Amino acid sequence: MTTIPKVLTIAGSDTSGGAGIQADLKTFQELNVYGMTALTCVVTMDPQRWSHHVTPMSAELLESQLDTVLNGIGVTSAKTGMLSTVEIIDAVARKIEQRPLEHFVVDPVMICKGENEVLNPDTAEAILEKLVPKATVVTPNLFEASQLAKTAPIRTIEDMKVAAAKIHELGAKHVVIKGGGKLLHEKAVDLIYDGQEFELLESERIETNYIHGAGCTFSAAITAELAKGADVRTAVRNAKTFVTSAIRHGFPINSFVGPTLHAAHRLYRD
Repeated sequence: MTTIPKVLTIAGSDTSGGAGIQADLKTFQELNVYGMTALTCVVTMDPQRWSHHVTPMSAELLESQLDTVLNGIGVTSAKTGMLSTVEIIDAVARKIEQRPLEHFVVDPVMICKGENEVLNPDTAEAILEKLVPKATVVTPNLFEASQLAKTAPIRTIEDMKVAAAKIHELGAKHVVIKGGGKLLHEKAVDLIYDGQEFELLESERIETNYIHGAGCTFSAAITAELAKGADVRTAVRNAKTFVTSAIRHGFPINSFVGPTLHAAHRLYRD
């Protein structure tokens, strides 16, 4: 009988299909793991301005979804994405405490693509207190890392190291800060820190606006690789290769946004 690693994404639905649960499931499928979902919210967009509206699920409904998967099926690894209320974060924390996971990836989503303010400041504190200490890996971008570490905006590799150390002190086993193309550096740089050693992962800077869902895709790829047995550093390296290819072959879907191409690693030899 064929077995396949089972993984869970606890995240929001991106109606446009490029990020959130949709991006996670596409990534899981491409990386040969069986993906399951617990929906935290639905994100819709104004077709004229592409501003975002977030409708949360109730904490009770989320708990029922988590019971379905964690108690009824079981998973090897799980990840979080957009957690839109403190009550939802509390529910996730309770269920993870009841059913400890072999691997738990926390992607601390705080804003929607194209927005520039934290969706709910209280959720940042709740993620910090309730979920980061449970994380095998936490994967903030530069903005999210500065929010978690309570530092000034991150602009250099040294800034990334300072923030990573502060986040690790909060309990995460591994911190991966996504510098991407926004750091003041000639390469696209991500940083791994395990409390002892910093490792820089560099790749070419790809000049493109078609990066919708890149962060979700990266954290989902880490989750999938961990489920298949990779150690954390190998999982992160493999995920960076996967998402770099997806970004390189991103494409527009309307005049506002373009997602990454999750099948790029399979369709093209970069």
